[in-house]
Amino acid sequence: MAALLPWGAAEAGKGKGKKRRTSEFSGHNAAKSSLRTEPLPKPSGEVWLRAENLGEEFKGNIYKPDGSFDDAALAKLDDMFRCTQTGEVRAVNAHLYEQLSRIYDHFDGKKVSLVSGFRFAERDSSRHFHASAMDIKVAGVSINELYKFAESLDMGGMGIGLYPTSQFVHVDFRAPGEPSFRWVDTSGHSGKKKATKRSTGRTQPARKPTS
Repeated sequence: MAALLPWGAAEAGKGKGKKRRTSEFSGHNAAKSSLRTEPLPKPSGEVWLRAENLGEEFKGNIYKPDGSFDDAALAKLDDMFRCTQTGEVRAVNAHLYEQLSRIYDHFDGKKVSLVSGFRFAERDSSRHFHASAMDIKVAGVSINELYKFAESLDMGGMGIGLYPTSQFVHVDFRAPGEPSFRWVDTSGHSGKKKATKRSTGRTQPARKPTS
């Protein structure tokens, strides 16, 4: 099992005069012993999210008073998670929104910034393509602290990545049967791409807002 390398760790070339190459990515499967064994508490459902690339914001609850999901709230979040390149909207894994609410609760109601959500133009092996991933940061919270807390939410099947250069944390739910995964990426990937206006020909939102 490979271990996470220190940020910017250099790989020394063999022989005199060879350049030192910097490793930009390092990752490994999370040890089962490191995963959470206690059930996750139900979050408040409160979410305060700002989509950086869209300049849009949502502050509300993903649950109805009876504790079931509020489809209208989920539809609004789905729209904020839309692909900024194509305008495509997909129904995001609702468990991801619950993790988002747990993060909001843990960090005392600080606003969460969405760097990237659903990406239709992404390779199909990416959890972003499957509307099951988010790149986020929290106002006033270090990415190391956010990363550590995100790890504490993993009961299995989650991917959590640290992006120290771009200053965000990636959180996803893996495909069924896949092990949890951890990584550090110092490549400088920002997730920021020019937002595309939704065209009339695009796929309709997977969830239609209801009153």
